[in-house]
Amino acid sequence: MASAHNASLHGSAPDKAAQAVLLIDVINAMDFPGGSSLLRLALPVAKRIAALKKRARAAGVPVIYVNDNFGRWRSDFKSHVSHCLEAGVPGEPIVQQLLPDEEDYFILKPKHSGFYSTSLDILLEHLEVSTLILTGFAGNLCVLYTANDAYMRDYHLIVPRDCLASENRKANDHALAQMQTHLRADIRTSPRIHLVRSRTRAGKDTQDKDK
Repeated sequence: MASAHNASLHGSAPDKAAQAVLLIDVINAMDFPGGSSLLRLALPVAKRIAALKKRARAAGVPVIYVNDNFGRWRSDFKSHVSHCLEAGVPGEPIVQQLLPDEEDYFILKPKHSGFYSTSLDILLEHLEVSTLILTGFAGNLCVLYTANDAYMRDYHLIVPRDCLASENRKANDHALAQMQTHLRADIRTSPRIHLVRSRTRAGKDTQDKDK
C-alpha cells in the first residue's frame, strides 16, 4: 500500500490517522426487492454503528461514508441523504440514526466495492490509514466486495460482527466467515475495538475517550 508522497495533490483533508471507520451504504432508502428483510435486521445494527461512530469522532479517527449512488447519477451525497429522510421512505429510521456530520468524509460509488471507480484510494493515502474498520449494509455484498479490494491493497481489516447486516443472518454469517478466514479480518464486536490515537495535520493529538 503506497503512502501519499505529495500532499498538495490530495486536497486539504485535515486528519492523519492509522485507522478509518467506513460506513458502507448506510444512507439507504431500502426500497428495493429484499429491502424490508434487510431493514428489519439493519435497524438494531444501526444503533451499534452510531455508537462506534461517536467513539471514533471522540478519538479523532476519520469516519468515511462510502455510499452507492443507486443509479441516481445526477445526485450528490447530500441529495441522497435528503431523499432518504423523506416521509414514507423505508430506510428513514436508519438514516436518522446515522446522519453525517460536517467533519465526516464521503465517497459515492457506482458499484459494490467502495474502491471501484472512486477516489477512496487517494483519500486513504492522504490520511495515511493502514487499518480499515468496515461497517454497514449489506454484509454479504457491498461490505464483502469492499473488504476484498481493501485486502488486495494490504489494509488490515476490522469488521465488527455486530455492525453488519444482510438480508438474512445465514448470508451475513457466511460473509463474516469469509472475511475472517480469507481476508484475515478481525471480527470482534465494536465495544472491544481499540481506537488508535490520531492527530490532525496541525499536530493536535486525540485519543479514544472510552478507554
